[in-house]
Amino acid sequence: MNRINKKLQEEQKLLSIYFTAGYPETEDTVSILQELEKNGVDFIEIGLPFSDPLADGPTIQESSTKALKSGMTTNKLFEQLKGIRDSVKIPLIIMGYFNPILQYGVEKFCEKCAETGIDGLIIPDLPVDVYNEEYKSIFEKNGLQNIFLITPQTSEERIHFIDSVSNGFIYMVSTASVTGSTSGFSEETRDYFKRISAMKLQNPQIVGFGISDEETFNQATEYAKGAIIGSAFIKHLNANGKNNIADFVKSIRPV
Repeated sequence: MNRINKKLQEEQKLLSIYFTAGYPETEDTVSILQELEKNGVDFIEIGLPFSDPLADGPTIQESSTKALKSGMTTNKLFEQLKGIRDSVKIPLIIMGYFNPILQYGVEKFCEKCAETGIDGLIIPDLPVDVYNEEYKSIFEKNGLQNIFLITPQTSEERIHFIDSVSNGFIYMVSTASVTGSTSGFSEETRDYFKRISAMKLQNPQIVGFGISDEETFNQATEYAKGAIIGSAFIKHLNANGKNNIADFVKSIRPV
């Protein structure tokens, strides 16, 4: 069974942290992964830096730009992740845009993910229809889950189709805006969480966008299995480097 599915079977609400590979310093990737696991994070999204990250707000964009300028590449990420499973056991997901993966070669990229112990991919600009027709067999052959996004604007028909193609969790985007741009959840957003929960989908939902503290984590997980924090953690890295990661995690989900 994929590590993601095993984790989803656990009773507690899950906390996922996103950070950009190669940020704040190029060689920080592995030590940040180890520190996050040590402090109780349930799974980690490793951001593959890209020059035109359409869904990301300024905080993650800036981290991506800095990582690229420092020499971060897809090859370097795979080099850094060699042997990662000797020290990190929780699910690892690469989040990135399709262009660098296509340039690398989709099959070659998936094989490298399998080789290094990656469990899944989140590719916001790869449509579910294209994935289902052209790439699903490659992902499955390499034991990779592809995680799809839904938003408040996604139709019920589309959500059911995404659910039928998925085999892990659905990334429930809390808002139509970019990452890092909201503070707290409106009544309308919480109604959206309730509406999706009431659909009784076969795949659990993990909420992303707009989660930055204990309050928003609790609001997001009232109707969902877990929540993802990205921009708030990048801001923590901006201010502290790799220090005090334990304090950050405790501020979201106190022990």
